[in-house]
Amino acid sequence: MDFRSDNVAGAAPEILAALEAANAGTDTSYGEDAVTARLTRRLAEIFEHEVAVFPVATGTAANALALSALTPPWGIVFCHEEAHVAIDECGAPEFFSGGAKLVPVPGSDAKIAPAAIAERFTERGFVHHAQPAAISISQSTEAGAVYRPDEVAALGAFAAAEGLGLHMDGARFANAVAALDVAPKEISWRAGVHALSFGATKNGALAAEAVIFFDPAKARDMGYRRKRGGHLVSKMRFFSAQLDAYLADDLWLRNARHANAMAARLGAGLARIPGARLRHPVEANEVFVELPEPVIRALGEEGYKFYRWGGAQSTCLRLVTSFATRPQSVETLIAATVKHCARANAAD
Repeated sequence: MDFRSDNVAGAAPEILAALEAANAGTDTSYGEDAVTARLTRRLAEIFEHEVAVFPVATGTAANALALSALTPPWGIVFCHEEAHVAIDECGAPEFFSGGAKLVPVPGSDAKIAPAAIAERFTERGFVHHAQPAAISISQSTEAGAVYRPDEVAALGAFAAAEGLGLHMDGARFANAVAALDVAPKEISWRAGVHALSFGATKNGALAAEAVIFFDPAKARDMGYRRKRGGHLVSKMRFFSAQLDAYLADDLWLRNARHANAMAARLGAGLARIPGARLRHPVEANEVFVELPEPVIRALGEEGYKFYRWGGAQSTCLRLVTSFATRPQSVETLIAATVKHCARANAAD
């Protein structure tokens, strides 16, 4: 009944078991433990590349700290106008970077392209203007779309040509990998991404994210940034244990495939209903559907939970599925929407 976010789901049993295992005995503090070392090795294997890994508590911390490492205080970060870093992080990227400017860029399905970024460039070397420094993209996007490998590579090539850092907000990175059915490297370092905010909380962790750098040189000061930002946790093994279990035996991809499948089922069912209209293609685990106001009110009265996307008066709903979403819940919501849309259509 609750489709507000994948954050509303609990934690996967495998991750809770890993936390219990990590609780036995003692280990070294501040990330010098055996579990964090194992996590770094596992991520290097999964991405098929050398990595520097920094577990943190939240996605906001991951994004803000990653961007602070890629952007000087006088720099510009180009991002989509609906990006989480621009809309939903209370100025954290600007704060942790010491004042970097976020420049919003338009694009369909919350994606941005090199040409749109180039249109917003300021004059290089002009002391009165903030200077282009980085690009931040979300994978999957705020509209539930995924960047294809060639789209990420085009941004990576543009960033390289212009001397920009490329950051990926991967709060739903697992959903994108599962949707595209590609190796993680194909939409990360091989495509030119320098830093990835690797999310796990939305996909089965209790609370665990990580900043992954594919160029250790760019992570040179990250340890100090994390400490100064309050995210060098003393008992780091409990964050790392979640991430390690998340990656073990492809749990992260199994959870994401289930969430994506539930969204695809929901989107297909809603698309067949007269009076309902999907705003964006369903590619990961989010469904955006426009419905008549009486239908929205009726669904709310029946106990369905969702967010209106675009404000309290919007008639577009964002419906998010998770690793814990049951097929029965999806079918029940579709049936309820069919019923209330039929009533609304008959009343017109």
